[in-house]
Amino acid sequence: MRYVALATDYDGTLASQGRVDGETIDALKRLAASGRKSILVTGRRLEDLERVFPEVTIFDLVVAENGPVLSRPRSGEIRLLAQPPAPTFVDALRRRGVDPLAIGHVVVATVQPNDTLVAEVIAELGLDLQVILNKGSVMVLPRSVDKATGLAQALNEMSLSPETVVGVGDAENDITFLSMCGRGIAVANALDAVKQRADYVTQGRSSAGVREIINQLVTDDLQSLDAVARARA
Repeated sequence: MRYVALATDYDGTLASQGRVDGETIDALKRLAASGRKSILVTGRRLEDLERVFPEVTIFDLVVAENGPVLSRPRSGEIRLLAQPPAPTFVDALRRRGVDPLAIGHVVVATVQPNDTLVAEVIAELGLDLQVILNKGSVMVLPRSVDKATGLAQALNEMSLSPETVVGVGDAENDITFLSMCGRGIAVANALDAVKQRADYVTQGRSSAGVREIINQLVTDDLQSLDAVARARA
């Protein structure tokens, strides 16, 4: 087979309104039965993900917090791929009244329009951090850390080449990891910027689009998708 793994975003892609339905879980089981691996690539913190998606153990690996956390959900093993946030930074955000404020293993998260205030604090403290926006969410991470760097670490652990991976996503922060995959696919509800960079856009929205890709992977290793892409070219 050409494509041996699926890497998918969570919110807006695998999940609709934060939840994954039974039909999609069944599709993931069919994917596993075909001998393929699955990697969840999400901006969510692990504890939040496990709360809304207890079936996360269906995935072989999880890249969380938009890249810096790698988890083996079946064993509970967690590996940090970047340094945790400095306490001085977190304290400064709290003093400036940034609310809500969520602290992960590495990520510091809030919502817009707090991004301006967060950027000011980063500049004042001279920190080497970046602000990532994702449909109203604000994530702060070390520079050069994103979903692509996290996925690269996951693939290294699994001894897989990016060319053998199909990536699926919907938002700005998915573009980096979709671009590194052998096939980068946008679901129908994806932002225009994602669709423009994708190799293919699904007919279905969010989870229906993921199921569409899984079905094509299991049926013919995306041969039919390639035929459609050639016809449109």
